Amino acid sequence: MTKLKYTFKTDTLFKLIFTKHPDLLRKLVAVLLGIPHESIDEFEIRNPEMPPEVLGDKFCRLDINMTVDGQRVDLEVQVEDEKDYPDRSLYYWARDYSTALSEGKDYLLLPRTVIISIMNFNLFTCTEYHSEYQALEVTRHTPLTDKLSLHYFELPKLPATVRKDSDLLLWLSLFNANTEEDLRRIEALEVPDMSQAISAYRHVSATDEFKEIERLRSRARHNEAAALRNARTQRDIEIVKNAINMGMPTDDIMKLTGLTRAEVEELRDTD
Repeated sequence: MTKLKYTFKTDTLFKLIFTKHPDLLRKLVAVLLGIPHESIDEFEIRNPEMPPEVLGDKFCRLDINMTVDGQRVDLEVQVEDEKDYPDRSLYYWARDYSTALSEGKDYLLLPRTVIISIMNFNLFTCTEYHSEYQALEVTRHTPLTDKLSLHYFELPKLPATVRKDSDLLLWLSLFNANTEEDLRRIEALEVPDMSQAISAYRHVSATDEFKEIERLRSRARHNEAAALRNARTQRDIEIVKNAINMGMPTDDIMKLTGLTRAEVEELRDTD
């Protein structure tokens, strides 16, 4: 199989494809929200740019913020399971919701705010690949408000077979595609929206614009990883030096830090 270098899950490519093809984004969001895309009257991307200085920020989110018929909708793609995603997604919702109201305006004017997360890992123990959370009373299950909505789509839970009659599964299968063969299987179904999306993927991923954006993003990731490794190294050095000063035997220091005997002895000699 031919593994794809970049996929629909690549954050820079994801954002570039769908901001350059808002018609595809509109269809995708409609499917994820379970509404006909023809019913959407108002559709606006509120953060189409990717400034170079932002790409180097370790906290950079390459999400897509939209206004959809008065709702604030944030589409996220999350590849790594960092064990805090429920809290993070709720924080994203709270920030988007709380910043939607101009100073002095009535709280009733706060818009419905929706966070849609497409995840490359399992988050919940259920078998369903789609979960939606709202604010409900715990025993009667009556809604407090309709202004909170958190959608989670877990890609590893998708069925192995792609069905032509399910728009939702087709779109999610694009994000789940990791090989050229995966894309060709979807193309073979001859669904116009899928063909258009794959064509946009092939075109955008080959552009100089994307390659430069991805270069900047990759360099930022590399620098962050190098800084983290250096921080861990410095931490281990401090632990070893403290252990040596406390008179701890070399074997115990090796167990504590995972360093080799030679590494511990070298630090002992330089202490």
